[in-house]
Amino acid sequence: MFTLAGPEGRHAATVRRLRPGESVDVTDGYGAGLECAVVAVRRDEIDCAVRRRVDAAAPRPRLVVVQALAKGDRGERAVEMLTEVGVDEIVPWSAARSVVRWEGERGARARERWVRAAAEASKQSHRLHWPVVGALVGAAELTRRVASAALAVVLHEQAGDPLVGLARLDATALDATAAAQTGPAAEILLVVGPEGGIADAEVEALRQAGAAVARLGPTVLRTSTAGVVASSVVLADLGRWDARCDDG
Repeated sequence: MFTLAGPEGRHAATVRRLRPGESVDVTDGYGAGLECAVVAVRRDEIDCAVRRRVDAAAPRPRLVVVQALAKGDRGERAVEMLTEVGVDEIVPWSAARSVVRWEGERGARARERWVRAAAEASKQSHRLHWPVVGALVGAAELTRRVASAALAVVLHEQAGDPLVGLARLDATALDATAAAQTGPAAEILLVVGPEGGIADAEVEALRQAGAAVARLGPTVLRTSTAGVVASSVVLADLGRWDARCDDG
């Protein structure tokens, strides 16, 4: 038995109003989880009895979405939905046509909002592996990331090839390729542009770095939804949605 205190204990006791006998799941966000029963409730904490321990291996291959900065709360909405569908990492990108710029303390606060959005969405969706919110990247960093990925796809509404065809992947083969090139875990990278679209020069630079360019379908999606739809296609083709949850 253990006591869940601090912000999480307060949330469980005063916001969710859990009562003795109810179930609660606890995770470290790195694959370890505890399925528990509430034993006692106090003002800012709860006592929990462990029913079962769960240890989930990190998903392979990793799915990374490079999300261009967007106006208003669209970036945070994208982070929430990407987390819920099962993306492993979200990388903020300062694209050429991004209206929003993350600079100085303002940029740090904006990234922290993305981190909080990912954390809250991870709890809501009962994820054992929480996604990483990477550091802001520009053109040079993104090009290097594309070059090191087992598969990188730039989403573009005018592309001739559909993403569905490119996403019929063999995860084992991808892992073997990545292990030989960059490390033990394969990485699939999806690049999502800003509201104004990805500049032609950016598309060409990413293509030269090894990225494929593909479209999602007959309609043009907002930047806050394009990555979510693309991730759903890839995760389904990888079999990640065959399990009970994204962490198996």
